[in-house]
Amino acid sequence: MAVPARAYLSIGEVLNRLRGDFADITISKIRFLESEGLIEPQRTPSGYRKFTSSDLERLRYVLLAQRDQYLPLKVIKDNLDAIDRGLQPAAAGGVPRPNIGLATIDGEMAPSAFGEVSEMRLSREELLKNSGLKGEHLVELEGYGLIAPRGRHYDGDALAIAKAVTEMGGFGIEARHLRSFKSAADREIGLIEQVITPLTRQKSAESKARAEEVQKEIASLSIRLHAALVRGGLNRLR
Repeated sequence: MAVPARAYLSIGEVLNRLRGDFADITISKIRFLESEGLIEPQRTPSGYRKFTSSDLERLRYVLLAQRDQYLPLKVIKDNLDAIDRGLQPAAAGGVPRPNIGLATIDGEMAPSAFGEVSEMRLSREELLKNSGLKGEHLVELEGYGLIAPRGRHYDGDALAIAKAVTEMGGFGIEARHLRSFKSAADREIGLIEQVITPLTRQKSAESKARAEEVQKEIASLSIRLHAALVRGGLNRLR
């Protein structure tokens, strides 16, 4: 969605808003931070910088990190990259960690959970560190199609799968035992596609919205059905 014209600030207005907390801030300093890739303001057709409120908060973060924590620009840039990827910046010698509750699917599966798109972006090392998964096990899971990167990164769904697999490994369950989970999930996805295809073929916004709603509802019901079947089967073993 387009940002309203006055949502943008000029570099002079940004300077005025920052001076109360950072008396030594200058236009040259702001331009320098831009040249270092710490901020990326948009430009007007005539070349003037235009800053959003997010740009302003990003500048505040940089300036505070320099003043209060004495962090070098490289570390600050790495921290900003982690934040942009939905992670908490790494402590010294560590790797960035996911924000609590972000982009992982756990617990009760409400329909709304299936409408969420994970914005988390993890490197391979970050996925392994935050899930406890071993590198060779990740290769195996990728071979079975249980985990796959999105582009150059792994998302929150990949992290949720990796964590679950790691915990199941504590009971002697290996990746090869989990292929049936992937097959079952693929069949459920195929069933949902069959139901919503007539809606997606219609071009109206109402049909698209209805397709998304139906998709979420059936996905939630399928998880409830699966849980009930497993619970019922286990109860019969008693």
